[in-house]
Amino acid sequence: MARMQYLLSRCNGAFRGKALEGSAVGRSVRRLSGGASFLSAVLFTVSSGLAADVAPGDVKFMEDNSMVMASLSGNAGDASAGRKLFSNRKLGNCLACHVNSDMKEHSFHGEVGPTLDGVAERYKAAELRAILIDSKKALNEDTIMPGFYSLDLGVRVAGKFKGKTVLNAQQVEDVVAYLQTLK
Repeated sequence: MARMQYLLSRCNGAFRGKALEGSAVGRSVRRLSGGASFLSAVLFTVSSGLAADVAPGDVKFMEDNSMVMASLSGNAGDASAGRKLFSNRKLGNCLACHVNSDMKEHSFHGEVGPTLDGVAERYKAAELRAILIDSKKALNEDTIMPGFYSLDLGVRVAGKFKGKTVLNAQQVEDVVAYLQTLK
């Protein structure tokens, strides 16, 4: 992070110090963007994407498999995006198995899994992350809950799903952030 701040200050300084003034690059960037603030935004956006997702096979569970401490994406989750994933019948589909009073606008909440009302008071974010990543490892190998960031999808998996995860790393973080709002 300190390195990125240093690079940002150097680039912004180049605009302020007129190092690029008069050059084709300087004129183009100023004309298209309004100068240093645009460059800062571009560099921030690029630097935000530098943190590589942890591959499903490289996720580090605690010794007892109950927690995954580190973010899979290197970024914090977005609770609003997580809420959308939670209710999305084609992605997370959490409502197929769990009751969630926060989503009264949706019908047909499942009762196969436990209610998720108050889940943030029962589980830490690291525990929820582990359950979402690979519930068979974190909870119980007999659970019917799928692992949403695992390549071990079980038997009789359709070919188009083999070698893929249900959710990507950031989506897992988003769902964890949303679940943490359910107090």
